[in-house]
Order: sequence, then structure tokens, then C-alpha cells
Amino acid sequence: MKQSQVLLAEFQYEAANTRKLLALVPMDNLEYKPHEKSMPLGRLSTHVAEIAGWWKECLINDELDFAKGDFTPKVFDTNAAFLAYYDDLVSKAETILNEVSDEEFSKPWTMRNGEQIYFTMPKAAVVRTWCLNHWYHHRAQLGVYLRLLNIPVPGVYGPSADDNGM
Repeated sequence: MKQSQVLLAEFQYEAANTRKLLALVPMDNLEYKPHEKSMPLGRLSTHVAEIAGWWKECLINDELDFAKGDFTPKVFDTNAAFLAYYDDLVSKAETILNEVSDEEFSKPWTMRNGEQIYFTMPKAAVVRTWCLNHWYHHRAQLGVYLRLLNIPVPGVYGPSADDNGM
């Protein structure tokens, strides 16, 4: 089986679980922060959605140079617009994973800021670390925010404390 197909299966499973959490983000409480050092809920939830779109940057491109970018996080007023954005990113990631060759995973990828190189590693490691593990990390944070806001948290890897009978 191609490496991209293994990753695609994992990505699709995790994307569906992530969407369950993103659908619960209260759009009237986007400035909520559980701690002064925490990201606001709106920025965190958008970041979780954005990570689903990193496959192009991490797998198709050979580097990310922050000095060349002018990234501005998106802001949403409705859950429908937010979820449409997320669904579009998921669809684009699925297309990439369906089309990429296994050879691409062994190529080097670099994260830099102009001349300052943060790291270079094989794309296989980059997509595992930045497209998946980083996503899971922030999704878990989002689950905590929802819990602290008394929003029932759905199960991801089995039932949660809020699921029937738990």
C-alpha cells in the first residue's frame, strides 16, 4: 500500500473527528481564554481548521519560508462559514494525498525564516509532525476549552464523559 493511502485513511478518520469539535465552537464566545497565556478560542479553533490545509505546504512544496509569507488568520462569523472553510481544506488535502507519489515523502523539507533555518527533515517526518501530531495537539486543547465552557465534548477515540450513559 502506498504511504499516501495509509496517511489518507488516518487523515479522513481524524478529519471527521475534528469536524465534530469544530462544529461546537460557540461563535459568540471567540475571545474566551482559559488562561492569560492561552490563545483565544476563535484563534485556536481557526488554527485547528488551518492545519488540515498544511499538506500542500508540507508535502507539495519543499520549504516554508516565513519571511516570504503574509499570513493573516481568517475570522468567521458563522459556524456554517467556518465549517465550509474547514471542509474545503480537508478536500484539498485528500486530493493531494490521492495524487502524491511515494517518492515525495523521502525528499527534504525545510522550515525557515529567511536565512535562519529552523530545521530540515524528510517530508514523511514533516507531515507526521506538522500535519498530524500538531493537529491532534491543538484539537485536544480545543476539547479542553469546550469542556471549560460546559459544552458537551463528543468522543473521538471512543465515548466521552458526555456520551450516552457515561
